[in-house]
Amino acid sequence: MAQRSKAFPLFLALIAVALLATPIIAQVAGPLAPGRPPVDHSQQFDKSIQVDVEMVLVNVTVTDLQDHPLMGLQKDHFQIFENDIEQEILTFSHEDAPMSIGLLFDMSASMATKVDKARRAALQILKTANPQDDFFLVSFGNRAELTSGFTSNIEELQGQMMSVRPKGRTALLDAIFLGIGQMKNARNRKRALVVISDGGDNHSRNDEARIRSDLKEADCQLYAMGIFDDHDMKRTREERMGPALLSEFAELTGGRVFPVSSLDELSDVAAKISMELRDRYVLGYKPGGRHDGAWRTIKVEVAAPASLLPLRVFARSGYYAPRD
Repeated sequence: MAQRSKAFPLFLALIAVALLATPIIAQVAGPLAPGRPPVDHSQQFDKSIQVDVEMVLVNVTVTDLQDHPLMGLQKDHFQIFENDIEQEILTFSHEDAPMSIGLLFDMSASMATKVDKARRAALQILKTANPQDDFFLVSFGNRAELTSGFTSNIEELQGQMMSVRPKGRTALLDAIFLGIGQMKNARNRKRALVVISDGGDNHSRNDEARIRSDLKEADCQLYAMGIFDDHDMKRTREERMGPALLSEFAELTGGRVFPVSSLDELSDVAAKISMELRDRYVLGYKPGGRHDGAWRTIKVEVAAPASLLPLRVFARSGYYAPRD
């Protein structure tokens, strides 16, 4: 840049911080603006928030009940509330920005008959990548291992996935813990963890409370392809609790779990996750209050014509304020 703008110091002040949110039903507040510009469907609404002393940035995903993203919304269609007080939206964007994505791949023994189709589903997510995206791979069975650090080489990741064989039990919590730690090295602001698993945890050193706390602090969303067989009576209690546990973790981060009852559904679910990772609106506002480190709730509402309702809005439910 030949000359710094007056806003440049403010830009330098921006620091990423996590925000939490759960899905809410959109409320009607007015029609969509006519003549809206075409939107790149390689993007999709997400749910993360960053905060610094000057600006909070909130990523949001809006879908219909069939999980189709609602495109072409403008700033006036959104409202943001912090601690139930409406905030002025100062910045608004909808872009396919580069992402950093961590794949957490279940390689426990129970995945032996499912792993081939699961690998193909994971590869589909990789192939929809932006050229500037980067990925890492965590494989977990008896323990979680960083199989591949951050790379943009899809062929390398595919080779790493093919080299791991299913065995042992399921250290899911340890895999999420390792993924959160690895994400601290991410180069892109947009970040997500994608879990591919068929059950709950039964072999981790970390506990659920620790993972909940870490996810609330992390600046990334958690998505999951849950390959759940509700008719398998041999499943352990941990495996039966797996869907609920993953759903809770995903909601903490503004992500979602996509249950798969048939392996043939994996490809479609991978396509949905890929779309949701990319199509997002980013809203920014100046936070109020003191820098006391307190938890602040956030709620996002969307105005849309009645013909489009009901809608679902996904965003994190809050963030921790900075501390002086």
